[in-house]
Amino acid sequence: MSSPRNVIALPSAAPERAEPYLATDAGISDAIARAQQNLLGQQRPDGHWCGELLVDSTLCSDFVLFMHWLGEIDVSLQDRCARHILKRQLPDGGWNIYFGGPSEINASVKGYFALKLAGYSPDLPFMRKARENILRLGGIPRMNTFSKLYLALLGQFPWKYLPTIPVEMIVLPRWAPFHIYKMSSWSRAMLIPLAIINHFKPTRSLPGNKQLHELYPLGTEQSDLRLPRSERFWTWRNFFLRLNDVLKILHPLRLRPMRKRALEEAERWMLERIGQGSDGLAAVYPAMLNCLIALRVLGYSKDHPAYKKAAQDFAGLFVEDPEDFRIQPCLSPVWDTAITLIALAESGLPADDPSLRRAAKWLLDKEVRIRGDWALNNSYPEASGWAFEYNNVYYPDVDDTAMVLMALRLVRPEENWGLEGAFRRALDWELSFQCRDGGWAAFDKNVTTPWLEDMPFADHNAILDPTCSDLTARTLELLGYIAFNPKTRCVRDAIHYLIETQEADGSWYGRWGVNYIYGTWQVLRGLRAIGYDMTQDWILRGRDWLESCQNDDGGWGETCATYENLATKGIGRSTASQTAWAIMGICACGDFDRPSIQRGLRFLLSSQRPDGSWEEPEITGTGFPGVFYLKYDMYRQNFPLLALATYVNYRNGFITRPGFYQA
Repeated sequence: MSSPRNVIALPSAAPERAEPYLATDAGISDAIARAQQNLLGQQRPDGHWCGELLVDSTLCSDFVLFMHWLGEIDVSLQDRCARHILKRQLPDGGWNIYFGGPSEINASVKGYFALKLAGYSPDLPFMRKARENILRLGGIPRMNTFSKLYLALLGQFPWKYLPTIPVEMIVLPRWAPFHIYKMSSWSRAMLIPLAIINHFKPTRSLPGNKQLHELYPLGTEQSDLRLPRSERFWTWRNFFLRLNDVLKILHPLRLRPMRKRALEEAERWMLERIGQGSDGLAAVYPAMLNCLIALRVLGYSKDHPAYKKAAQDFAGLFVEDPEDFRIQPCLSPVWDTAITLIALAESGLPADDPSLRRAAKWLLDKEVRIRGDWALNNSYPEASGWAFEYNNVYYPDVDDTAMVLMALRLVRPEENWGLEGAFRRALDWELSFQCRDGGWAAFDKNVTTPWLEDMPFADHNAILDPTCSDLTARTLELLGYIAFNPKTRCVRDAIHYLIETQEADGSWYGRWGVNYIYGTWQVLRGLRAIGYDMTQDWILRGRDWLESCQNDDGGWGETCATYENLATKGIGRSTASQTAWAIMGICACGDFDRPSIQRGLRFLLSSQRPDGSWEEPEITGTGFPGVFYLKYDMYRQNFPLLALATYVNYRNGFITRPGFYQA
């Protein structure tokens, strides 16, 4: 292996230590060098990185269902999807939504249905086992609304029991109690095409041997399958369910003066957002798949340019692995590039390193300069920011923008890049998203109306874009690195928000990573960066919570179960990414020779693979809590390097490597 171009040096005053719990300087330097080489070897020629996003089996299952609804079945693709699904079946017959998790009803029904559509007999042993498991979980009636809608497209769930998704919502005025921009960006992108589908109810009949009667528990198939009401009469849930009943009555009466206009507006809205500058509707799988269905329902042929582009963008999510075909939920190049650039720069690559410069230039070229959907809730006049994906101009987000800015400040630009102007523009854009409670959300500003969570079609647990501690703290981290004035109101409000959102045990909830380890690490790191007094009791309680859940092997782990069961907080098999987060969180509080830090470092050193990466089958990323999770393959490679670099940098007496930009 060639030697690295530069590795940060540990302070000369810190000699090799013989104590068994201390990680050696030589071991850390060697691990950093190997991790650097591993990441540099994965850089694309144009300068960016893009690891794979791995998810559960439902994406392949949904794609099989889509092909059968469309009546255009690619037998080879169907077979590869079926093998993917079979490979992930659990011993109890079901399918889960995260590594090591229990069977989940939506994933299990979809997996069984996809296999049945692909030609597998329900009498096969693994199909019988799946069916028994599904019935134990409550069968089709226990599925969520979106999953039932896919079944309805193939005649396996009655449309009359699905909540109405009124397409008229797209023409409601901004002053109305509800309009589409009161929902999260991802919900809008999923629901607009679904509203079109809900209007037409395009149902394909299946032959008897492909149907799912056997997945309804005895006596339920012909029963009332509507969503249950709350026990109390006056609740938002009951209000929306009664409104839904009214909409059901009005639907066949054709008393819908706005319907034609709303359908036209929904079509225009969709076409605009799958056009130039976007790799599909919101560049994310559920919206893209729904869009394909909606376009065909509206009469677009497979040869129409709009449909062809949408289908091509969708196929761009396929991972053509001959051993295990997969579909990604989206692509993550901006996020992966920013984190990897930070890890490499913090671990010693110089600011003018050609690899870092190529990455920074690639990121600069991805700045979004149009006013997308965010502008409906945020009046800030100048467009900026970065999206998660290659091209997604309508949906830049706060989290990616903060991470990109932290990365760009570590690179010494060439004179003609205009980096300083882009940095100031994007920083002001980021700050403009601070919400009323002092926190930051992901895509929108103040999309936090709580009663919307009771809407009948909101059971995907993501109708809102809530402020969260991890994004708020990451923004503070960025501000700290650029010497932003910590006495300004936006910083004070953000810190107050973090104080208010701390859990009783000292931890913080992690919205976009699993889970309390992620949230707690990011808060502690952000507070140190902004110059906060890290000896305060409430902050040390966060550190102590991290130390309390360290595993015997020195690492940390936490599963997605924590989003539904608080008793599992901080419990799980040690993973490289979560160990890295915990080490950085504890380091943020000082005392770098603490046994917890040293044991964590030793875990990373001892578990590093010869190629410089770490093994990590577990999922440590979050999409929709309780519904959809993401395994970022780069997390096991760049975050451990960043943790090792953080430890060395803190011991050397500074928070981060010096950057070019100061506020």
